[in-house]
Amino acid sequence: MQYINELEATINDMVQTGRGILAADESAPTIAKRFKAIDVKSTEENRRIWRSALLTTKGLGEYISGTILFEETLVQKTDDGKAIPEAVWAEKIVPGIKGDKGKVPLALSPGDLITQGLDGLAERLRGYKQQGARFAKWREVYSIENNVPSQHGIEANAEMLARYAAVCQAEGLVPIVEPEVLMDGNHDIDRHAEVTEAVQHEVFYALNRHNVVLELMILKPNMVLPGKDRRRASPEEVAEATVKVLRRTVPTAMPGINFLSGGQGPEEATINLNAINQQAVDAPWNLSISYGRALQQTALQAWQGKTENIPAAKQALLKRARLNHLAMLGEYKAAMETD
Repeated sequence: MQYINELEATINDMVQTGRGILAADESAPTIAKRFKAIDVKSTEENRRIWRSALLTTKGLGEYISGTILFEETLVQKTDDGKAIPEAVWAEKIVPGIKGDKGKVPLALSPGDLITQGLDGLAERLRGYKQQGARFAKWREVYSIENNVPSQHGIEANAEMLARYAAVCQAEGLVPIVEPEVLMDGNHDIDRHAEVTEAVQHEVFYALNRHNVVLELMILKPNMVLPGKDRRRASPEEVAEATVKVLRRTVPTAMPGINFLSGGQGPEEATINLNAINQQAVDAPWNLSISYGRALQQTALQAWQGKTENIPAAKQALLKRARLNHLAMLGEYKAAMETD
């Protein structure tokens, strides 16, 4: 493989005990919704101010090893004129990029979705790499409803993830593979486990078919959870179900598993991560995070779109990152939230 040394270096920089990934790649509609909650208009400049403030937080690199950027952020600059990817790496945080182009309905498969963006991907990745990105991320989404996801939907999405991952490695970027089984709905935790297991089996089958080197990629899966309309499961239940699925589906060659938060609140996502690491002390993979809202939410509330609040927002992010660092070690305690 042409870029094996680069890929190995990126994996070594990103997959480290006690460090996780900050997802700051929200699409325009998603970040507009989050800004609206604090009465801030989603302009390009406001997005630059917000993401630049987050990503230049001093000391963040102690807990965060990589950050997923949105395309516009890759070319933006900090207030002191540095390119954001350069400023991020100054904290020893590896910059990466969202590679997909969003989801659409899967043709002739009611209820299933599929993600776009394979056309021109290699050329786009070359451009992203020149701008400082060292990894990419691609998300496929699976809803749980009656007869959904279908087997056809599961196979089609796995094929997309594998083709994307192969192109990434061919271009020298580490692929983050994100098959997200949504927690929306009224399903119980056993149904979520069943679908997650089926999805991950198919994903790794497709990755093998496409000659993707597992040692040079990262998995970003969901935790196993009951639907939002059901009672919340205990952290121990979530951990047991999640670890069982991982042991059944994820090869030991995988270096890192970085969970998405998937609609969990900041504290819930941290508590569940802690329980997973306590139950999986002998796991062959590094079990970490790739959180977006669960890392950013308290910082966003502190910011409120005001320049004078940026220091408070940075401190809120740093605290959330530190608490998740402790959860990666299985050392988090709820009382730390008020420290």
